Amino acid sequence: MKTVKIFIITGYSGSGKSTAVSAFEDSGYHCVDSMPVALLPKFLDLPNAGPTGIKGLAFVMDLREKGFVDSYRGILDSLRQKGYRFEILFLEASEEVLLRRYSETRRHHPLATDTSLPDSIRTEKQMLVGLRNEASHVIDTSTYNVHKLRSAILELAAEGKKNIPLRINIFSFGFKHGPPRNADLVMDVRFLPNPYFEPELKAFSGEDPAVRGFIFKDPLTSGFMDKYLNLLGYLVPLYEKEGKAYLTIAFGCTGGRHRSVAIARAVYDHMKNYGHPIDIKHRDIGR
Repeated sequence: MKTVKIFIITGYSGSGKSTAVSAFEDSGYHCVDSMPVALLPKFLDLPNAGPTGIKGLAFVMDLREKGFVDSYRGILDSLRQKGYRFEILFLEASEEVLLRRYSETRRHHPLATDTSLPDSIRTEKQMLVGLRNEASHVIDTSTYNVHKLRSAILELAAEGKKNIPLRINIFSFGFKHGPPRNADLVMDVRFLPNPYFEPELKAFSGEDPAVRGFIFKDPLTSGFMDKYLNLLGYLVPLYEKEGKAYLTIAFGCTGGRHRSVAIARAVYDHMKNYGHPIDIKHRDIGR
């Protein structure tokens, strides 16, 4: 494991460490949140520390661990002498921003026992001065939203976006059976011609060539497809740039058997050419 890249993620409470470790994980790193620094040597000495094929290791260490400030330097120095190399990523933010974030999340500061939140934040900053000075990377997240911080971490994680491609999931459903959960883009296609009202087509699904032919012979369908596929061609690279790992595109009609299935299949066939891992699922086709 001495040749594997190792990041120590630390910094102020509320500065974005959870977002950072999530981005490292999506970049192919094996991550451990709230790793006790005293256990780090034992972890790294394990014969198979972390799963095979990982890009590196990332550990979150901070003041949630009592004694962290007093012990981290000696432990990291001893590991460096054994040949391990670390990059320390220190996240910080202004006091005003940290106060606002804590008020929004209602979380408790790890040092907030008998002191006020502002005093706890100032104490933490004083305690971490030495660690900040030793950091390989310092990121001030005061002006960052979650997406901007994630993008910065993905760049730091050494081309994680290139090695972990955006996975696209195409999904069809029927509104009468309930909307899908966790879909990023939902398109209602109930405005398209409905094969349900054609006696010779009603029993078949949108995967049947006759049903698809009925839907796609209407100029309304071709016009919609042209515009929607152009929109996806514009959006997908932007989602990749943001560092999104999964994109779920859902199409809904009334019952989830005809129109949504046919459109989902057509979009799937088109997007196979994008070069992304892609799957398709028809949730309600059998209902």
